[in-house]
Amino acid sequence: MITSIHGKLEACRADHAIIRTSGFSIRVFAPASTLNRLSEAGAEVSLYTHFHMREDGMSLYGFSSETDRDAFEQLIGVSGVGPKVALALLSVMDAPTLYKAIADEDQQRLGLAPGVGKRLAARLILELKGKLPVLAASTGAISSSPSAGRIQAEALEALLGLGFSNAEAQAALAKIPQDQAMTLEQQITFALRTFSRQ
Repeated sequence: MITSIHGKLEACRADHAIIRTSGFSIRVFAPASTLNRLSEAGAEVSLYTHFHMREDGMSLYGFSSETDRDAFEQLIGVSGVGPKVALALLSVMDAPTLYKAIADEDQQRLGLAPGVGKRLAARLILELKGKLPVLAASTGAISSSPSAGRIQAEALEALLGLGFSNAEAQAALAKIPQDQAMTLEQQITFALRTFSRQ
């Protein structure tokens, strides 16, 4: 129904942005990976969107790429995966990385997202692996290291060991650019710098 939105960014919150367009201010829920790419208030922004209607209300979800939006739509089609969990997954990894994790049956990487335990990670792999052969095959250049999921999991454990909460650690790691291959030490350093800027 609503496939995109373009307007002026009024505010950016923890889980959504408020975009003014055609005289209306619209709340658009988005993953951290998308929100981190938005400019300051007053800037013109464009997002690909998914309009979600339920018995208790309607919501609009926004993404910086069509690929992320498509991944969101496939995720919420899996039993037990609602918009909140789908956004959590796309907050810690972009769509190509998600597809590769599913193709590699990397439950550990999928488990980096809040609300995704071993059982749900296994269900995601079971239900989506056969549906993403082309997309998964195209992700090699973006996430070519088979140990990328393990490194991020170790970085998360290290941050937890330093006293940060799970939410704080995951939010910091979600800000790591997906197109940059970082060692464990580099990921931890990046996350600590993120905390120091807050």
